[in-house]
Amino acid sequence: FSTTCVRCSNRRLRQKRVISERKLTRYFVDHRKVRVVGGQGGEGGHSFYSEPRKIYGGPDGGNGGDGGHVILKADRQMKSLSSVLPFYQGFHGERGGRKNCYGANGACMYVKVRTLVKEDGEVVADLTQHGEEYVAAYGGAGGKGNRFFLSNENRAPALFTPGEPGQERVLHLELKTTAHAGLVGFPNAGKSSLLRAVSRARPAVAPYPFTTLNPHVGIVHYQDFEQISVADIPGLIKGAHQNRGLGMAFLRHIERCRFLLYVVDLSVSQPWIQLQDLKYELEQYKKGLSERPCVVIGNKIDLAQSKINLPLLKEHIDDRVIALSALTGDNLEELFVHLRELYDTYVKTEQSQGRSPVKW
Repeated sequence: FSTTCVRCSNRRLRQKRVISERKLTRYFVDHRKVRVVGGQGGEGGHSFYSEPRKIYGGPDGGNGGDGGHVILKADRQMKSLSSVLPFYQGFHGERGGRKNCYGANGACMYVKVRTLVKEDGEVVADLTQHGEEYVAAYGGAGGKGNRFFLSNENRAPALFTPGEPGQERVLHLELKTTAHAGLVGFPNAGKSSLLRAVSRARPAVAPYPFTTLNPHVGIVHYQDFEQISVADIPGLIKGAHQNRGLGMAFLRHIERCRFLLYVVDLSVSQPWIQLQDLKYELEQYKKGLSERPCVVIGNKIDLAQSKINLPLLKEHIDDRVIALSALTGDNLEELFVHLRELYDTYVKTEQSQGRSPVKW
């Protein structure tokens, strides 16, 4: 069709539909329970060779083909487990044919992931490097044709065996990295508004607690084409390490972030208490988690009470404080600069230890 058509040009300018919070859950999935079954081996062949003037040609049934494996393959392009299905099965091997022809092996089933693989709570594979493979379920061996059982004692064997079933396992897949940076804070601290201000992500924003029920990931773009992923973690409450509120599931998201952005509401009284409570919950969940590289973001600086609490917050804590307003966009530039500093430090640390940093 013509690109100069008025009707077609208006179609291209049409705005994207607003996606609800419930529907957004399928776009970012960090945990999957997957049942994998290897392909079944092909049945052995059962036949006897026959041609004119050669009546007793003997058995010529070939062996069946092996079943295909189910293989998990690391792919750097995979940012979520939303495309992973709950069940995978390898292709079956083919049956052995006449004239001692072996059946074809079943093709392997490849599943693209970038994840930790757990079975019964234990890590069995860490697929983070691009191209790494892990055989999740082996295919069954092919059956034996009647040619295999030929011997001096049995010159006309009629015996053949079926193919073996493939291996069956139930695996738990978990993303090792949710994002480079994680926005950590209590409900209504302004984390979702901040993510909307620094990226193109559009999480739901509303004046009530627990607006965000699932993590959202936004990408911060820089002029040198570097991309830093920032995750909006659902709000924590006191006792989150005891599975209160949204519980352990979202502390697990924080554990996968490389550095943390503590979002504190400056408009409340004694905002430093929020920071202390947040670090306490992280430390109770996993020792050393609160000591990761971080910065404290004092949000809602556009309010009058926030300007009074800002110097008090800086007196009570030793961490760097960046005061900004996610609503008006005040002082976002300082956050962009410091966020890049945290990212560059992370990249250098990974490279010095012989590991490749996660690129988004």
